[in-house]
Amino acid sequence: MKFSIFLPSGFAQEFAHIPSPVTAYERLVEVAKLADYAGYETLFAPDHLTTIPPSHEKLFEAWSLITGLARETSRVRLGHLVTANSYRNPALAAKIASTVDVISHGRLVFGIGAGWWEPDYLQYGYEFGTAIERLRKLDEATQIILGLWTQKETTFEGKYYRVHGAVNEPKGVQKPHIPLMIAGGGEKMTLRLVARYGDACNIMDSPEVAAHKFAVLEKHCKDVDRDYDTINRTVTTLALIADSNQKARDIIPPNLEFAYPGDVASYGLIGTADTLTKRIAAFEAAGVQELIINFADPSVEQVAQFAELFLQPANGRSPRVGAPSASTTKQENAALTTPPHPITADEQDPTGNLPSPILLAPGSARRGPDLG
Repeated sequence: MKFSIFLPSGFAQEFAHIPSPVTAYERLVEVAKLADYAGYETLFAPDHLTTIPPSHEKLFEAWSLITGLARETSRVRLGHLVTANSYRNPALAAKIASTVDVISHGRLVFGIGAGWWEPDYLQYGYEFGTAIERLRKLDEATQIILGLWTQKETTFEGKYYRVHGAVNEPKGVQKPHIPLMIAGGGEKMTLRLVARYGDACNIMDSPEVAAHKFAVLEKHCKDVDRDYDTINRTVTTLALIADSNQKARDIIPPNLEFAYPGDVASYGLIGTADTLTKRIAAFEAAGVQELIINFADPSVEQVAQFAELFLQPANGRSPRVGAPSASTTKQENAALTTPPHPITADEQDPTGNLPSPILLAPGSARRGPDLG
């Protein structure tokens, strides 16, 4: 089992208690350096433009954030959970990702989703549209992005996006291309998109639900003749370590619980070390290969404690010995809490049908199928 971290970015107003944005960013640098040393797999940041609820509090832009952290770390992978497709032209997003993969020396995981937080769209002037439209745009965007990472030139003519002879150099460092994660548990469209194009999927739910979603994904893989085992199966969950299970339940920040289906305290990594051990085993038994941990208190202390309990036995490295110094106090970090985002859009699709791939060879052009 691999373990990654869902980083706060300000989306849930985590930095309201820190007056200086520079200080807030340096708190993230401390966590990133510790994660780099201790053996965490990836640092994932959310991609939002407006806080929840909307406010005047500080919120870091996602690509700028992970690019900065790429130069503060040397081993841990970096990515987003996940970029909202609507915020950037997909061809531009592909090029940004290629550059960040070079800057990080091949450590980028490109996460993408349909988008869901309407205030982002309203404040920044993007068209929100319907859930189905956003998912159909995601389908076209994913094809363009993969084309720009793998083809000498890319031409694509779709309903929502088009590129003609687009050249993207450098394409990044990783081969055959930057890993592509598609997040969401929608069974009709999102998981089918994963089967067609994704190198990784992400579910945000209990082990039981994750097992069901993975079974649906496996069926989609069979339908499109894809090897199910080539897809990295990840789950995002909440974590809070305490001396007792009840104490852990009692101190879960209220603004985090809304983001998780059901009673997250009953299945998340909430409680004592023994409880966490059992729940990690349950996720692993469900087929999860990587747990992305949203620390309710993502201070260096909690990140180090989790690593000492669950990463040190695997890599033999104690995060408390020789790790970067932590000048941040537990009190200063206590409010760093960011909820991940739900993606449920594709449940509104009455058919679950997706267009066939319409990536075109250089020099050719035709319109993609109209799903409207």
